[in-house]
Parts: sequence; C-alpha cells; structure tokens
Amino acid sequence: MAHRKLGRKSAPRKALFVNLAIQLFKNESVETTEPKAKEVRSIAEKIITKAKKGTDHARRQVMSKLQDSEAVDKLFDDLGPRFADRPGGYTRILKTGQRRGDGASMAILELVE
Repeated sequence: MAHRKLGRKSAPRKALFVNLAIQLFKNESVETTEPKAKEVRSIAEKIITKAKKGTDHARRQVMSKLQDSEAVDKLFDDLGPRFADRPGGYTRILKTGQRRGDGASMAILELVE
C-alpha cells in the first residue's frame, strides 16, 4: 500500500508524523488536516499496541521511535493500561470542515475513551 507523501521528502514527513503522534499522546487529541490524521492514525495504533505489552523491550522500541520521554511515560503508565482489554481501534477521526485560508479538509484525531 502506498502512503501519502504530503508534498514532503521522506525525512521531514517522518518527523511530521512522529511530532503529531507525540502531541496526540500528550494531549489525547490533535487538530490537523484529514490526510495527515489518517496517516498518523496508523502510526499511533501500532505504538499503542506496543505500549500495551508494558515490557522494557517494548518501552525501548517506542522510545527509539518517539524520542520523547514524557510521551513514552504517559503511554506506558496511563494509555497502555487504559486500552489493555481493547483489541484495536484506539483512535477516532472527527471531520471538522474546511480550513478558512486554503480550504483544506480539517479533522481532529483523538484517543477513544
């Protein structure tokens, strides 16, 4: 499956996705464009699945991906146990209409309760 390139080269694109995922984990919700939200969702779901394991190995793997100890601590201390008995589908995308400046379709990516 081909992923969205969003008009960026691979390194800035990966950095954008990681930063959006970090903000999602810290704030439990982030507003962005719809295509970005759809791409970040798959990354976030995989990271939360690792956080559910709660092992030191999983923590190191997530830390190598996110590089943000505050977000990793919240993932393993709060979000992992919260989603322990949920088999997937940890996020939802709510469409919020179009951005005033350029008409881009906006969405809120949030963690489900």
